Amino acid sequence: MAEIEIPAKYKVEEVLKRKEILELTIAGPTDEPMRINLGPSHPAMHGTIKMIAELVGETIVNLDIEPGFLHRGMEKMCEVHNYNSALPYTDRLNYVTAFINNFGYAATIEKLFGIEITERTSWLRTLFSELSRITDHYTCQAAICSEIGAMTPFLYLMQARDYIWEHFNWATGARQTYSYSRIGGLAKDVSREWLDKAKEILLDNIPLLHDVHGLIDKNRIFLDRTQGVGEISKEDAINAGITGPFLRSTGCDYDVRKAMPYFKYDEVEWEVPVGKYGDNYDRWYIRMREIEESFKICLQCIEKIPEGPVNSDDYMAHLPEKAEVYGSIEGLINHFKIVIDGPKPPKGNIYHCVEGANGELGYYVVSDGTGTAYRLHVRAPSFLIMGALDKIIIGHQLADIIPIFGSVNMVGGECDR
Repeated sequence: MAEIEIPAKYKVEEVLKRKEILELTIAGPTDEPMRINLGPSHPAMHGTIKMIAELVGETIVNLDIEPGFLHRGMEKMCEVHNYNSALPYTDRLNYVTAFINNFGYAATIEKLFGIEITERTSWLRTLFSELSRITDHYTCQAAICSEIGAMTPFLYLMQARDYIWEHFNWATGARQTYSYSRIGGLAKDVSREWLDKAKEILLDNIPLLHDVHGLIDKNRIFLDRTQGVGEISKEDAINAGITGPFLRSTGCDYDVRKAMPYFKYDEVEWEVPVGKYGDNYDRWYIRMREIEESFKICLQCIEKIPEGPVNSDDYMAHLPEKAEVYGSIEGLINHFKIVIDGPKPPKGNIYHCVEGANGELGYYVVSDGTGTAYRLHVRAPSFLIMGALDKIIIGHQLADIIPIFGSVNMVGGECDR
């Protein structure tokens, strides 16, 4: 699709000039800023974020962001449960992409234990990760549309997301949080019929994306609310530790799937979309392009998935079969030890990351040789974006907070671990 020319008043240089003029205009004693609170109960703040904004008229001159209203304690819970039992907590980090959270955690623990997963599992994890990424981008794009009053694309995207979620339900028994991964494999396999239906759903989604592009890409109201709004430079984004679509919208092509390939990402053909201005519009457009690239990856995975087992034969990786548990003392003891004590890895520490929907999702684990992690820390991509959010909002108007914050795709479960 052809690149859309950005009007001069929205270009980054012009916006920065306006910010400099703004700093001069608020210096007088008669221009005392007005302070207001947004959230945490404001619906656009997800119930977990509070923003304290200082305004001169409708213009934001200072902003303090407090992302601490969930207090889930996920990391500490993982430090008192064994490695297998901690898996469901990862679903709730970014609950729209639970598969990616699951697989990133499982891959970290497998690396710690030295467990190799099967070919089929590697392909299936790639497929489920990309389907999950599509649903996350659908959710984010739909929210941006609804928050600026575009209800038709909101309904299109949410309906498309639910088709995929219902398909996940067929495979896992749950629509949103699955606990589908296992250390060394998956909870269960999927049928060829399931894979064929996944392909059908993806192909049916392609015309829908064309409709959304037609409704939004050149819509004057949408362009006014997104072009030149919430801009950030490549240097500032890198310095803040930002990754994912937010970073790629500035022109930096860093993507964990390309930089440090895992699963089967180096065996499929796809591209890393990049933007130019780092504004709301670029972030919108990058996610729309990433959905198309995820379609490519998924369709290739469906064609290339080989037959075979989905679990490693390493005894530490998964529970033994029920027939073995009920029919032999060794199987019973193995089952008992894995459930009660958990498998015990060697002492040491490890970091492993995957490309989440919002950027680099990493797990840092310290093992003391027992069945539970001595320390577990999650590098949550949307939390790092929150650290730079005030800088990209200051200078804009109060009404711009909602579309800017929507383009972050902040998830409270990631921020309040």
